[in-house]
Amino acid sequence: MKNIFTIQHTQSVHHTNGMVGSWTDWDLTELGKIQADQIGKKLKDELSGKDVIMYSSDLKRAKQTADEISKYLGVEPVLRKELRERNLGKCCGKSVQWLRENIECPEKTVDDRLFSDGESRREAWNRLKPFYDEIIASNKENIIIVSHGDLLSIWNAMFIGLPVESFYDINIHGPAGGVSKMIIFDDGKHFIRHINDMSYCQK
Repeated sequence: MKNIFTIQHTQSVHHTNGMVGSWTDWDLTELGKIQADQIGKKLKDELSGKDVIMYSSDLKRAKQTADEISKYLGVEPVLRKELRERNLGKCCGKSVQWLRENIECPEKTVDDRLFSDGESRREAWNRLKPFYDEIIASNKENIIIVSHGDLLSIWNAMFIGLPVESFYDINIHGPAGGVSKMIIFDDGKHFIRHINDMSYCQK
């Protein structure tokens, strides 16, 4: 049996200042650090005595979340660029208001790009897929993945067996700090124990 915990990074500065996240490298807020610390404490209780491997996006807000959690688990996060948020191109470093006013192509299909130099959802899916396959094939029993909202919504679709084309019909998206626990049984069955659980952030 394999346990996979996915964690959406906790509160970041871009959640409070109206700026775009994407590949802009934001730090966690003080609240975000506290939230990550609480997640670490709860995962320590849940995973006590078990071997754990942790992967994280290399963007600051995800890495800082992983670093806070790792203090309690005694593991060093493995940084993977595949876990970065979807690249929105030229709007990185701009405000959300700027993004809304300057969209080049509204997203009606998974192949549309908001901005010509960004990623479509299919391209983000294709970027994540080799990592997803690596995790599914891994013999590790307890895996933690720290990433971002858009990327984890893609992960969720993959895990429940949806094709990328279904993305705009079914989208499982969560809040900052949400923790999901997914199980793969020895017979290959995929099971979601809980999804985007915010109780991990609470004292």
